[in-house]
Amino acid sequence: MKMFASERRDNIIQFLQKQKRATVKELASQIGVSEATLRTDLNRMETDGLLTRTHGGAVLNTEEENDTSFSVREKKNKQEKIQIAKKAYEMIEEKQCILLDASSTALELARYIKSKPMRLTVVTSGLQSALELNNNPDITVILIGGMLTKGSSSIEGTLGLSILDYLTIDMMFTSSNGFSIESGLTDFNLYEVQLKKEIVKKAKKVVALIDSSKIEKNSSAVFATLDQIDKLITDKPIDHNLSEKILINDIEIVVSS
Repeated sequence: MKMFASERRDNIIQFLQKQKRATVKELASQIGVSEATLRTDLNRMETDGLLTRTHGGAVLNTEEENDTSFSVREKKNKQEKIQIAKKAYEMIEEKQCILLDASSTALELARYIKSKPMRLTVVTSGLQSALELNNNPDITVILIGGMLTKGSSSIEGTLGLSILDYLTIDMMFTSSNGFSIESGLTDFNLYEVQLKKEIVKKAKKVVALIDSSKIEKNSSAVFATLDQIDKLITDKPIDHNLSEKILINDIEIVVSS
């Protein structure tokens, strides 16, 4: 079966996560593609800052802890995230069941929702979002079980996914470390990505909450391809050529400002 570029990228990242470094020959054999195709993938991934090419192979780039910790990410572009959250709230209807991932943007949405007199069921993989929403008696909060991510307040792994078999998720609100036409939504934590991939499949609609600093950026692994995204909410108008490509993929673009 032919593998998409985004799937090859996921496999390359996962292999390098385990082995730390690898040769072109090893990766091509592992993934089942030609060495020429593999070199093209590695060159593109190096351009995106995901890895570094070495003589005959590649090593995975390690992102600095201060760039990926939740406390730091929460403070970045905070006003933009608040505006995106307010726009996202306009899409929510009484008595819906929505899902919030553990992103800092989804946390801003949780903070906005908690003061509203609306009956909702909110499923989340974010511990902070669950605690914020639990203060509102009109909101039923369901926390997806799993392991608590180090240095964060998110749940990782798929241990608690069975709860979703008993729920109908009207909308999933998710953010990411990057959004691009080539890959869709990408993130750096492979364990969170594994969970998000499964959640995306369960939701009737997927709404991406992406501030403009993440547009046309890529991270380590894909969790939602373009055909799985229904709406993209961002804080600034998107470049015309890029917005045309997004619209062709039946993704509605909403600008919060």
